[in-house]
Amino acid sequence: MDDDAGIRDVLGDYLSQHGFIAYQAGSASEMDEVLASTPVDLIVLDMMMPGEDGLSVCRRMSGKGAPILMLSAMSEETDRIVGLELGAADYIGKPCNPRELLARVRAVLRRQDTVQSPMSGTVVTFLGWRLDRVRREITTPSGQEVSLSRSEFVMLEMLVENAGRIVRREQLLAHARAAGRDVNERAMDVQISRLRRKLNEEDSKELIVTVRGEGYLFDAVVENEH
Repeated sequence: MDDDAGIRDVLGDYLSQHGFIAYQAGSASEMDEVLASTPVDLIVLDMMMPGEDGLSVCRRMSGKGAPILMLSAMSEETDRIVGLELGAADYIGKPCNPRELLARVRAVLRRQDTVQSPMSGTVVTFLGWRLDRVRREITTPSGQEVSLSRSEFVMLEMLVENAGRIVRREQLLAHARAAGRDVNERAMDVQISRLRRKLNEEDSKELIVTVRGEGYLFDAVVENEH
């Protein structure tokens, strides 16, 4: 959804060329008309829209259907973070390269396809570690419980949930805030550093990898405990 017909045509045509069926909407009301008659797998949503804006649409649609990929000007950092807090799956800055949009669309859809795996269970394991999501406990391969702050656990849980995929800094920050943690980027970096150090005390493998300019990646195979 974008009020610029030129952008809609370029991006819609590019997605169509790569096997997607792309429906266009120039406003929230037009989007609602499409959704009323046509099931969709993903919504590409511009933040700056006439009438009902993108943040309002994101708030209204979050958790009720297709995942949302936001389009936002790179200067609108606050809007991006708020959108992620409201439930958007990812964002891309405008003006955007159609190839990057295609890559992000595919990435969001892959995450949707695997949403029940590996983090569908109460307890998950990786490299001998055991993470209990209900009790909020993590134990080492030798059976020792590791003491984590509430914020550290929230961040670890999201990284593990997205194992093998880059989690953007903005996404991690939004997730922590949505979980009730009052953190800023500096505090998040400090907590990630502490979390990495606690994990490395038991395991020599670097489990939390920093991807420069992108975010963090949890480098381990995660499985549900049987």
